Amino acid sequence: MATKLYVGNLSFQTEEHDLRELFSQYGEVVSLNIVSDRDTGRSRGFAFVELADADAARKAETALNGHDFDGRQLKVNEAKPRNEGGGGGGGGGYNRRYF
Repeated sequence: MATKLYVGNLSFQTEEHDLRELFSQYGEVVSLNIVSDRDTGRSRGFAFVELADADAARKAETALNGHDFDGRQLKVNEAKPRNEGGGGGGGGGYNRRYF
């Protein structure tokens, strides 16, 4: 079963093919997504890498957590499941004393 890893502390210059090459040393990379800012398109400094095999993912996590890559020490952990239901919220947009 595929396992998704969170990869943090990426250099803003890291490109997808470089990251794919790094992780493919440990197993088949099923998917890879470098997260970018929706307004600027610039990398936000983290990515998600999904490896086909759970054992390969554990080996990659152990080997690459703290590994120097593009001048930065990577933070690699198993990704936590995303909570469903949307995020954020705001205030009510009104001031109670007027009601």
